[in-house]
Amino acid sequence: MDLFLNGKMLPPDQALLPVEDAGFQHAVGLFETMSAHHGRVFRLNQHLQRLATSATQLGLSRALDIEALAQAVQITIDHNQIDKARIRLTVTPGSMSLVSGGAAPSAPTGTVLIQPTEPTEYDPKYFEEGITVLIAQPGANPFDPMAGHKTLNYWGRLRTLRQAASAGAGEAIWMNISNHLAGGAISNLFLVKDGALLTPIARGEEVEKSLSAPVLPGITRAAVIELAEGLGITVSKQMLAIDDLVEADEVFLTNSSWQVLPVSKVEKSQVGDGKAGEMTTRLRGALLELIEEETA
Repeated sequence: MDLFLNGKMLPPDQALLPVEDAGFQHAVGLFETMSAHHGRVFRLNQHLQRLATSATQLGLSRALDIEALAQAVQITIDHNQIDKARIRLTVTPGSMSLVSGGAAPSAPTGTVLIQPTEPTEYDPKYFEEGITVLIAQPGANPFDPMAGHKTLNYWGRLRTLRQAASAGAGEAIWMNISNHLAGGAISNLFLVKDGALLTPIARGEEVEKSLSAPVLPGITRAAVIELAEGLGITVSKQMLAIDDLVEADEVFLTNSSWQVLPVSKVEKSQVGDGKAGEMTTRLRGALLELIEEETA
């Protein structure tokens, strides 16, 4: 499939970036990974709003043009005649000097890259039997201003994901430096306990005068919370410990690729009855229906 690069649709082998691009040189940039169904991205505006907020807070740009980015995403989908795909949008400051001083640019003058790929096909049994997760060393840091944002500096997360895969696990659960749960390396985390849905506090949800939460406010996470509340399920965003994870009745992970993915084992400890729980299955079904409704 062709890529969108700075206003042009190009074959992958012709989509070239200058070596001076700050995304390549210093991992300076932001990205969004989205899911397209029926030729439309699920909750595109929410993805772009999150991107724009991060760009402002981190000094990448004072005002991303969300409307232009949305049009570029749809141009990419239409050009490739996409029905279903994984869409990655990357924004970097390009070759601009990062040490020249002054305010952040009012609009990106660098790189805007939109890359569509075939959606990942997961084994259906994952959603029935669940996956195993490993616990990574504490790494999410509330004192890191980049934490809780989708920056290009993903090496640490991908490293723990690779370590989990080498041990036969499907995801690595990150802890923050106070040994509270943060989430998966590439996903948000939910626990079910006594009929209530629990999830770690994400960036933007902190109580007044508290430290920043080093947890990404996931778009799929938000949709699941919305659905749960609509179904009358109590949802609590709170600080959670490893004991909460091990003692949960159900555990599941969310992201734009797998939507809702049940967890059946935390290392050697079985979760619930060792398969997808009732609430997990119910919320996954509701989310799939919502995606169909909003994109059909």
